[in-house]
Amino acid sequence: MQKLKELYFSYKEIVNYLIVGGLTTLVSLSVYYICVSTFLDPGSPLELQIANIISWVMAVTFAYFTNRRFVFESSSDALFEEAGKFYASRVSTLLMDMGIMFLTVSLLHMNDKIAKIIVQVVITIANYILSKYLVFNQK
Repeated sequence: MQKLKELYFSYKEIVNYLIVGGLTTLVSLSVYYICVSTFLDPGSPLELQIANIISWVMAVTFAYFTNRRFVFESSSDALFEEAGKFYASRVSTLLMDMGIMFLTVSLLHMNDKIAKIIVQVVITIANYILSKYLVFNQK
């Protein structure tokens, strides 16, 4: 048990990021699946992107607060600047998300739910790098 604690504290930021990232992915996927199961058609390229955007807004809001508190333990007083950087970095990965979804679903006709899971892995890695080095970078 002591070895496990030592291992956790050695990699605390990454472990916490993976946990928060997993929860954020769960929020994103849940909202996306609710959208395409109830009122949006993933067969329509426009409605596919609308579902993506709705899930993105919900996930990013969740991610900002959990990353700030539990992962990067930010105590910055410049909350609006930090949040602005966070949302801007997430816009860049949203565009990446939308592009990959368009390519895989609309052009290559991959199942949208499988494509969304694959995209989430790519986006989670990109978001960690941007958060660590751009948003919550303590100088």
